[in-house]
Amino acid sequence: MTLAASVAGAAYVVAALLFILSLAGLSRHETSRRGVVYGIVGMAIALVATVWLVAASAFAPMSGSGIGLDPAVDATAWLGLTLLVAAVLVGGAIGLWRARVVEMTGMPELIALLHSFVGLAAVLVGWNGALYDTGLTGTLGDIHHAEVFIGVFIGGVTFTGSIVAFLKLSARISSKPLMLPGKNALNVGALVAFVALTVWYVATPSLWLLVVVTALALALGWHLVASIGGGDMPVVVSMLNSYSGWAAAAAGFLLDNDLLIVTGALVGSSGAYLSYIMCKAMNRSFLSVIAGGFGIEAASGQDADYGEHREVDAESVAELLTAASSVIITPGYGMAVAQAQHGVADLAHKLRERGIDVRFGIHPVAGRLPGHMNVLLAEAKVPYDIVLELDEIGDDFARTDVVLVIGANDTVNPAAAEDPASPIAGMPVLRVWEARDVVVFKRSMASGYAGVQNPLFFRENTQMLFGDAKDRVEDILRAL
Repeated sequence: MTLAASVAGAAYVVAALLFILSLAGLSRHETSRRGVVYGIVGMAIALVATVWLVAASAFAPMSGSGIGLDPAVDATAWLGLTLLVAAVLVGGAIGLWRARVVEMTGMPELIALLHSFVGLAAVLVGWNGALYDTGLTGTLGDIHHAEVFIGVFIGGVTFTGSIVAFLKLSARISSKPLMLPGKNALNVGALVAFVALTVWYVATPSLWLLVVVTALALALGWHLVASIGGGDMPVVVSMLNSYSGWAAAAAGFLLDNDLLIVTGALVGSSGAYLSYIMCKAMNRSFLSVIAGGFGIEAASGQDADYGEHREVDAESVAELLTAASSVIITPGYGMAVAQAQHGVADLAHKLRERGIDVRFGIHPVAGRLPGHMNVLLAEAKVPYDIVLELDEIGDDFARTDVVLVIGANDTVNPAAAEDPASPIAGMPVLRVWEARDVVVFKRSMASGYAGVQNPLFFRENTQMLFGDAKDRVEDILRAL
């Protein structure tokens, strides 16, 4: 092993350890910033080490170690290294730019789009592995062919699945699940066909088989995510995160890159576990969700007549809050859209100054990706100790005077707990209707992201405060 390879290997170990520390840091609010820094430093080390290793491999070494500056070296080596460095710089610049300009409301679809890039990269790496003659024969050749085929399949599913997720999250297509006739049979049939094609390709590698499996993977990824409804989209985002990790790991095997294998495995396993936790919190079957809504039937699409709703103004809400001794705020995606988190934080602070017990109730799938609301509230400097999860605050609503539902809908829908025929039946929700008074901040009476009406809006103890959440919160603050 050359000196450059040894240095790169050591750098990869350090980077892998930093990635593990990053995941550990991101598991808690208090250490999340540190976790992000670990991840950034680890990736920087990995990129520098990779460039060093590629340069050392491309150029003739001097004295048996290091990188030599041999003027006779083939010009293609210089071109390859230049393209690699340029790709890193251009990609990094685009990433920094998008990270600076993207709104928190646009973060879920940005993440989905980034997942699609990983999937596409895995497909391209797989095709390169098929076209490049490695000279491997026998068992090693069979293993290589299996790596190529599986890598292309995982990458293809990740690519189109992530594109559909992006389109749904950005409201470019409907969030309702696609219900093709025999959709479950189509998914199972595609998987069976993939297994058969893999055996065939390993036995007799042919490019036309790779074309077929690429098309199959792209179609399956599109159909899997298109078949999942809006209520399950946060799970889909974490699931696609897992897929992108396995796609990266598959690319790592083809490129013989240990760090890519380790990193892909970390992302894949952590994403899968997060998806499982979220499915458990939503009372959803993990296997049914990742199988494209397997066994989930289409909703009727008909809303019942729940009666008339009651409206309220900001001044009346201020009076209600002043007379309360306990308040729970349950935010949702509407708070992110209105960018009302800072006003909500100011409202909580002002109420706490008056001796009122204020807490936040966060549903696991509030927003469009895991932890969406937690990030918004942390950005607004809301103390971590008053931000509680569903299982921590679920029993407290019956002892609460006022609940403010700010931009949430499906996560506070009583139909999930009371209507077995509802498309979201069985999903644990924040039982806000058990409080003495409920105020719902909403722009209109439109249904939520899952596409079902919310009977909470028509309860006797519920009042609707219409308009932009940020404006209405500021009106309440002035009234207080």
